[in-house]
Amino acid sequence: MADSDHSTRFVSVTRRVALWGGVAAVTGWTLWQDAQAQTLASPGAATDPAVSLWREWAAVHERVQLLCRRQQELEVALADRVDCLGTTVTVPGGEPVYVCSMEGLDRVVGTRTDMASIRAKVKAELASKKARFEAVAEEIGYFSGLRAEQEGFRRINVLLEELSTTPATSLAGVAGKLDAVMREGEAWQECSSDFPWPQIRSARDDLVRIGRRMTPGDFFLGT
Repeated sequence: MADSDHSTRFVSVTRRVALWGGVAAVTGWTLWQDAQAQTLASPGAATDPAVSLWREWAAVHERVQLLCRRQQELEVALADRVDCLGTTVTVPGGEPVYVCSMEGLDRVVGTRTDMASIRAKVKAELASKKARFEAVAEEIGYFSGLRAEQEGFRRINVLLEELSTTPATSLAGVAGKLDAVMREGEAWQECSSDFPWPQIRSARDDLVRIGRRMTPGDFFLGT
């Protein structure tokens, strides 16, 4: 794969780890399942564009969690079938150095003409390992899953941006906005116990509690 593909994969893996760290920290809220199971009884929430966006965000968020889990399983399968992508370069008069790309090889070998044969050997080993990795990854569906995961993350970002620019017309919409930003922020920073997430969670819960009291027939998170 190209270097840009490797970078994109790293970003997705980083995002995946952050997402699952945040998800593990949030307990007691099965929001997407609740959203799918409930109907909007109140005209206020039923016509609130922020609620509609939150519903879509929650559904995509749930799907991305499932995709993340699947990619983790595929990465384990890859590790079982492909030992590694790198190899060791022994520099005359120096210590062995592990490299996993042509860029790494260039940093070790540079323009040394006395290492031309070593360079050619390592280059062939890297190409062989890369080909093996890509063949196995394609076979088990790793790349297609990665693309789906990346598209899910992209859609989440789009929906979060739309939520930030869409005025809520009900308390349910405001609570949905807070819920989305809270869960996304906690996932990235992995600090659900640190400022400002407890305060945002408290504000979200306050809105839900007040909203349920003011409009008992309305849809709210967790109901």
